[in-house]
Amino acid sequence: MTDTVLLSRAMSGTVDPALLPLPDRVAELMSELECPPRLAAHLRAVHDVAHQLVDWIERHCPALYFDREAVLFGAATHDIGKSVHVSELSEPGAAHEEAGRTLLLGRGVSSELARFAATHASWTEPSVGLEDLMVSLADKIWKNKRIPDLEDLIVARLAEATGQAAWEEFMALDEVLSRIGEEADERLAFQASFPI
Repeated sequence: MTDTVLLSRAMSGTVDPALLPLPDRVAELMSELECPPRLAAHLRAVHDVAHQLVDWIERHCPALYFDREAVLFGAATHDIGKSVHVSELSEPGAAHEEAGRTLLLGRGVSSELARFAATHASWTEPSVGLEDLMVSLADKIWKNKRIPDLEDLIVARLAEATGQAAWEEFMALDEVLSRIGEEADERLAFQASFPI
């Protein structure tokens, strides 16, 4: 298969496990940038998990305001800088973060949406909003990686909005994260089935 066919399949093809396709705007960007198919597969998996998270939060805590579309766009593009720093698809590195933000800004994406490329790994900054935390969480839980400090920040936002005790909100969040995490092996296998 050609890279173009693989990229298309990674972004929107029928796959197992069933994953939502990347949004059209993101798919166009990925095609223009000739992104590695593995990057597209990763972004699709994280985007799908972000959908599950935002759906759950909207049902669980309808009083908690957040920008759903920003979270979904952020999840779908958070690692787009790895199209420039391809080695970071298989090795640790943070050069893709600012590169991704710059790349998105250069393609006409607003700073409000481009920020996720730079904030998805820096949830401890005081200026980080709920949307940033949700993108960061989706980027961890897609592979069933639990980060207590990150989860605690989200639990605090939930508890503040619902008036429930933090431990009750933790239990609710833990249940949904555990359920999402159960399919991590399938998502990891999906990502690994595409070349860098």
